[in-house]
This record gives sequence, structure tokens and C-alpha cells, in this order.
Amino acid sequence: MKSLTVQLTTTESVKKFVDIVSRYAFDIDLRSGRYVVDAKSILGIFSLDLSKPITLEIQSEDCADLLEQLKDFAV
Repeated sequence: MKSLTVQLTTTESVKKFVDIVSRYAFDIDLRSGRYVVDAKSILGIFSLDLSKPITLEIQSEDCADLLEQLKDFAV
């Protein structure tokens, strides 16, 4: 499992983020405090407090391509 802290500040950034992570078959979660949602779910993401950075948890070790695509969201 790999973790990365990300910041999703606008509706457009959430849409772009979901578009990127949806291309991958492995599970990807977002954790904010005690809440965990599927990172491929726009509605799930909007249920989180987006004013703070969120922890992205990738359930795969072979995710270098994904991490490269998500570098714009990294905090």
C-alpha cells in the first residue's frame, strides 16, 4: 500500500482527480480523519472536508504511473 497527501480545492480538480484514478483497476481510497471513501466516487469525495489535505491510500505497490499523474494534487 502507498500513501500520498493530496489537496482537492475546486470542483474541477475533483473531476480531474476522479477521471485519473478511475483508469486504474486496483482499490484507491481517500481518508479524512475517521472517514474513508472510494477515491473513484465523486459523491464520496464531496462528503469529505475538502478544506484540509486528504490522505490518498493506493492498494497496490505497482502504482508509479498513477503517482506521476497525481503529482499536481500532492501537498
